[in-house]
Amino acid sequence: MRICVFGAGAVGGHVAARLAKGGAEVSVVARGPHLVAMQRRGLLVHAPDGDIHARVAASDDAAALGKQDAVLVCVKAPALPSVAAAIAPLLGPDTAVGFVMNGIPWWYFARHGGPLEGRRLPRVDPGDAMWNAVGPARAIGAVAYSACEVVEPGVVRVENPNSRLVLGEPDGTMSDRIAAIAAPLRAGGMGAAVTDRIRDAIWTKLLANLSSGPLAVLGQSPPGTLYADPVLAEAARAIFTEGAAVAAALGCATEGSAEQRIAQGRTSSHKPSILQDLELGRPMEIDGIFDSVLELARLAGVPTPTLDLLVALVKVRARGAGLYPG
Repeated sequence: MRICVFGAGAVGGHVAARLAKGGAEVSVVARGPHLVAMQRRGLLVHAPDGDIHARVAASDDAAALGKQDAVLVCVKAPALPSVAAAIAPLLGPDTAVGFVMNGIPWWYFARHGGPLEGRRLPRVDPGDAMWNAVGPARAIGAVAYSACEVVEPGVVRVENPNSRLVLGEPDGTMSDRIAAIAAPLRAGGMGAAVTDRIRDAIWTKLLANLSSGPLAVLGQSPPGTLYADPVLAEAARAIFTEGAAVAAALGCATEGSAEQRIAQGRTSSHKPSILQDLELGRPMEIDGIFDSVLELARLAGVPTPTLDLLVALVKVRARGAGLYPG
């Protein structure tokens, strides 16, 4: 199976290596020194279950890689317009496109059913760029649990011993194309669950991002440091509760409780990716992870006072660093 990982950074690089180990014909779209290193030496992943060295076709030009059976988009939300502009050469008539990203996805209301069917989310997909370039029929949902980072060009270190993807069709069907993506991931040693409730999985992961991300940006610390302060733990609890109320109002059931998240966070020294972006001067995923939730809260009529305040402060912090538009 020909699979292209579009955006082979930390999570994308890990996924690409697992796919290659599992027998897929893998290519990657990447850029900069990371791309050069992969072209010269291949992709090296240091994981808890052992090192993986994968030789993958790598380019910054999708046209050089040709049409694929599937594409997994692993960029962060601010890069989606550039993906929309470049992805066409990878797409054949039946190419599926999975979006391995945090936050509310651009396709959220595609194949949703009910009165919100087909509703667009301009904060996530400005100008309907992804909707028009990829189309909702190709879209597959994917949620990643993989704490990792690029430690040097061409080298990814994975911290989580139980990394996994959760894959699902927006309409809840258990499709052959999802099974075909999951198979090489599992063969490569990565968990790959298939669900008929992908939006539940999205919200479950998103509640973890919400409860830790704003506080991590403002406190510039990992959850283990933040949650040691009872006041900040209570703020995380309030954010979780507000986010869960939005999910429930939209018909989604989430796993875990605020107390479980806080307890897990107290043991974590891993900086959330949005804090890493701030510290490294990269565009921050505020719209996809935070602002889109506020948009859905207004749509569902759910008050989110704590989240409103913290997201506003995060925007001020990000603008001050030149990482979020004014």
